[in-house]
Amino acid sequence: MRLRRVLVAAIGLLVVSCLVAGLLTGVFGRMGRWGLAATGLSQGRVASSAVSPAPVGSPGPTGMPSGSASTPAPAPLAPVLAPAMAGAPASRARVVAAIAHVDRMGVKDHFSGSVADVGTGTVLYAHAARTGFIPASTTKLLTCTAALSLLGPSHKFVTTVVSGGHGQVTLVGGGDPYLARQPGLGRASLSDLAATTAATLERGGQRKVVLSYDASLFRGPAWNPHWPASYSDQVGKVSALSADEGRVKGGSRRVKDPAADAAQAFAAALKGHGVSVSRVQAARAPAQAVQVAAVSSMPLERIVETLLMVSDNDAAEVVLRQTALAAGLPATFDGGRTAALARLTELGVSDPGLRLYDGSGLTRQTRIPADTMVKVLRLALEEAHPELRAVATGLPVAGVEGSLHDDFTDPATLYGRGLVRGKTGTLTDVHSLAGYLRTVDGSLLAYVFLVNNAKNEYEAVVWLQRVTTALARCRCAGG
Repeated sequence: MRLRRVLVAAIGLLVVSCLVAGLLTGVFGRMGRWGLAATGLSQGRVASSAVSPAPVGSPGPTGMPSGSASTPAPAPLAPVLAPAMAGAPASRARVVAAIAHVDRMGVKDHFSGSVADVGTGTVLYAHAARTGFIPASTTKLLTCTAALSLLGPSHKFVTTVVSGGHGQVTLVGGGDPYLARQPGLGRASLSDLAATTAATLERGGQRKVVLSYDASLFRGPAWNPHWPASYSDQVGKVSALSADEGRVKGGSRRVKDPAADAAQAFAAALKGHGVSVSRVQAARAPAQAVQVAAVSSMPLERIVETLLMVSDNDAAEVVLRQTALAAGLPATFDGGRTAALARLTELGVSDPGLRLYDGSGLTRQTRIPADTMVKVLRLALEEAHPELRAVATGLPVAGVEGSLHDDFTDPATLYGRGLVRGKTGTLTDVHSLAGYLRTVDGSLLAYVFLVNNAKNEYEAVVWLQRVTTALARCRCAGG
């Protein structure tokens, strides 16, 4: 009897709990819907004029036959956010006024600047815009544009292992800038390549090999003659074969021979898979060699996004060599710059003041007018050039990520955090910022500011951030 009373009490408590939970769920559900409605994200509150219909041919709801007699098909879901559009055309007078209102401090007139309306292409501001200035790392925008245009965003670079005979294998560099020792972040790895190689060798009864390595895809000097020796912690020797960009583990120093270092890492990986390597040597792959294994790089668009986000000098130089190969030229510094300049001319963005000497922007001999760079940015944002989109999507967001993560902390620039996207450039007496932003009233602007020989370098950096913030705050649309 006592047990029966306990069971009845427990059941009663369970029923009450369920009723309370149901009431609370209804309340919180309504609160959640009120919150979505307040932000305009609830489907019921999204104005039809602010939402684009689903693309033709896009998949509809699954698991429900269309026109079912028993249960009506649900209404198609509208997208939460409208697609990014060019916005209202900006006024030249208002853009000029917004920029003029920012004190030039130590910058004075030592800069090349250009601002253009992305939607119309109208140049809204120009200061020495067709004069070539030292651009520093903003050069990478041009390097990546040329490469994407010639190779396409889906292009991949392949690292292979070939065999010219029993017991002989050659590691052949394919110019993958992000080939890694271990897999991760979508990158091709020597570890995976070794696993496939070892499996193939085992099927042929091979447990011991002589390992050669071939980095002959790239030619000419591996170190740019315009780079001072002190840049060795900023960029390494350019090679078609390297592991982890030839960086010494745990630091910014680079190895003396990236290809030999990668080969030694590959030999160690083979040993881990039961293959003994008796010797490691540099040698060309035999002409009639048979492929044993291969790994492919990330697509070029992912490579571009990665190198722009962190301003990767090593990757930019490899990409410039790949640009030369795509144009049918030798994979040298000269071949790369010739190919890039020719492609930029074909794209209609080149100006007479343009001079290019490397892919990373480390050379002080390079000169790029702001006019050229702003046209490059506009191409990357246009619907007509989807192959260049990674140049735009790879730019860091101010105060959030990449090379702009720690910037825009000055009180006058806080508004720009999360709104301004840009590529930085820094050398001694050189500071630049180039990218795009949306004004407070919806205009989409591409901007470029290249500062050389500023009176005060700190003030130059602050000015770049203040002037772009001023554009983001600008109510620039209209006449």
